[in-house]
Amino acid sequence: MEDYQYLTKQMAPAEMLRAIKALNGKWQMLTLLGWSVDDIAEKPVIAIANTCSEICPGHVNLRQVADAVKHGITQAGGIPVEFGTIGVCDVSQNGYVLPTRDVICDSIELMVGAHEFDGLVLLGSCDKIVPGMLMAAARCNLPTIMVTGGPSLGGPTFQGRPKTENTAAYEAWGMYQAGKLPLEDVLRVTKTVMPTIGSCSYYGTANTMSCISEALGLQLPDGGATPAVFADRLRIAKASGVQIVELVKANVRARDILTFPALQNAISFLMATGGSTNAILHLTALAHELDIDAKTIMDEFDRQSDAVPQIVRIYPAGTEEYLMEDFHASGGVPRVMEHLKELLHLDVLTCTNQTLKENLEQHIYWQQKEPNDEIIRPLCRPFQKNALAILHGNLAPDSAVCKPAGIPDHMCSFTGKAVCFDCEEDAAAAVSALQIQPGSVVVIRYGGPKGEPGMREMCNVLKYMIGQGLGDSVALITDGRFSGTNNGCFVGHISPEAAEGGPLALVKDGDLIRIDIPSKTIDLLVSEEELTLRKAQWSYTPKKVKGYLARYRKLASSAGQGAILATDSL
Repeated sequence: MEDYQYLTKQMAPAEMLRAIKALNGKWQMLTLLGWSVDDIAEKPVIAIANTCSEICPGHVNLRQVADAVKHGITQAGGIPVEFGTIGVCDVSQNGYVLPTRDVICDSIELMVGAHEFDGLVLLGSCDKIVPGMLMAAARCNLPTIMVTGGPSLGGPTFQGRPKTENTAAYEAWGMYQAGKLPLEDVLRVTKTVMPTIGSCSYYGTANTMSCISEALGLQLPDGGATPAVFADRLRIAKASGVQIVELVKANVRARDILTFPALQNAISFLMATGGSTNAILHLTALAHELDIDAKTIMDEFDRQSDAVPQIVRIYPAGTEEYLMEDFHASGGVPRVMEHLKELLHLDVLTCTNQTLKENLEQHIYWQQKEPNDEIIRPLCRPFQKNALAILHGNLAPDSAVCKPAGIPDHMCSFTGKAVCFDCEEDAAAAVSALQIQPGSVVVIRYGGPKGEPGMREMCNVLKYMIGQGLGDSVALITDGRFSGTNNGCFVGHISPEAAEGGPLALVKDGDLIRIDIPSKTIDLLVSEEELTLRKAQWSYTPKKVKGYLARYRKLASSAGQGAILATDSL
């Protein structure tokens, strides 16, 4: 009671009353943790939602990052209060991964709703974690800053590549299956592709969403691409701790930053950099949290796919030579936004409590004064016309997504014979048995949000085929998702999905499928009469699941709506 007695002697009656309320009200528990009453009465309480775990290299450094954030909060006069939430790595490649996005969002909402924090710092790294946290930021609408853990560095050379990244191991396994690589080399690649902690070193979903959080204005400049092992990662974390207290004082909330113009800026960044197709799924879900309907945001993706050329090349979007560390050294997110200025809303507010325009004018490039022209180019000299595209057609009446940045030029208009599989495991077995022939369109269905359930990634099948030398002669289409590292002729997120009776369920082996990226179409070359007959004969037995996946399947919407949980009708 010494601090309380001190306060009663030093404070005016109104201040005394406020201190007593702090002691006896919602923050009484903090006094039991050693905080003094004057701290609780006078200082903002800042929540730190941390997905640190010991299961994944991309998460393990978040313990140290959280400590740096806490130092910043304390230095700026706040009280840091950390809590944990789950964080699953996409390497598991099963139906549980995407559903964790909603669990992360919900768990943060529950903690914030129960404890009424003054501000929020979100610590995450990997594929579904950052999107779930961005959704929570929009839903909770506190003063909020995102802090990510940063990418790892690349591994040693392999098959002519100057650096390797995680999925080289899958390609190596495909080479082994085709008799092109000894098992010893497969094991060597597997053990060395990720030499440091951090999220994957390529421009996959994890790094795409981390950089997008910066492009949105919710992460401090350079926060998106700074490698996990760089000292700057901790400096940015500490600066974020300082800045969140400033945002609380200024009452700048998440929805002041996460506006439709900010989303448009993020989409411009995504298109310019050739990011993961998963970002379309996640930004659509974020738009839902901001009360922006799916059609509006999907139309914006479609518009910008024609308006914004690809000006960045990081593996897998075009070249195998450059990884995230090279992108960071060449200027990272600020450099890209600077080149895109004429297309952006520069007056949007960011977590610096300044506009994007002010951030760019004041930015200092500590790594390289000039960008590497083979990584980041100005708008007047793009690498190609578009990096991502939204497709429609009789196979995807609602929508589908593809990544021209990773598709060989001669495959952008491709017609092939369907080889159908009702799950990824069967497709992987056929590929491993060398049963897929050039000119095929591999169809993997019942992999959508309801069908899997959980909309798993189809990473391995594509990588095996690339390793076998089929990457420039075979296409893969699915109502599931792809890893951000995938390249080759692939189309995902086909909506409506097969489990909902979408046209993908009606495809038969040998049917001709035409993928035409320039015209943004994907069509099954079968008559409407035949499709009507097949639909009348179609039946489907859902996969047996229980627990969370059963609840998820009941509520999950289509990929074209961001695979959000449709709770509005509950």
